[in-house]
Amino acid sequence: MRTIKIDKITLNIGTGEPGDRLEKAKKLLNTISGMKSVQTTTQKRIPTWKIRPGLEIGCKVTLRGEKAKELLKRLLQGVGNRLDEYKFDKQGNLAFGIKEYLDVPGIKYDAEVGVIGFDVAVTLKRAGFRIKERRLKRKKIPAKHRISREEAMGFMRKEFNIAVGE
Repeated sequence: MRTIKIDKITLNIGTGEPGDRLEKAKKLLNTISGMKSVQTTTQKRIPTWKIRPGLEIGCKVTLRGEKAKELLKRLLQGVGNRLDEYKFDKQGNLAFGIKEYLDVPGIKYDAEVGVIGFDVAVTLKRAGFRIKERRLKRKKIPAKHRISREEAMGFMRKEFNIAVGE
């Protein structure tokens, strides 16, 4: 029950505006993940940024299972198998950015896309975490069963052989 696993990996590109940049971002996420990306829409109105509700300003892809693990290994090579401590949150999840998709091994330059960076969010879980998402008798995860920041760092060191904060 204490074994930590990868729940999902989310790749995200925020373009800030609909149009050509968003189409390029969608194409990039499709080639990196091999899956179809989903557009993200705004919820609030921010007049100074020319944003209104329902405007499509980004895209994301969520990967689970073995495919997520394989992609994460490649993405960590893109950042030099090194993460800083501040990239881990208190719940044991982690997030990092890749400045240029060319840093990821196995991905070739596409002149149509150009050079774009993206964000990677990794969600970790243990057996029993389903109780917070089920429909009937939904409960909170007890504090002793939650994944701490130190446990997440240890998992990433052991499983993916990365250096944390060094």
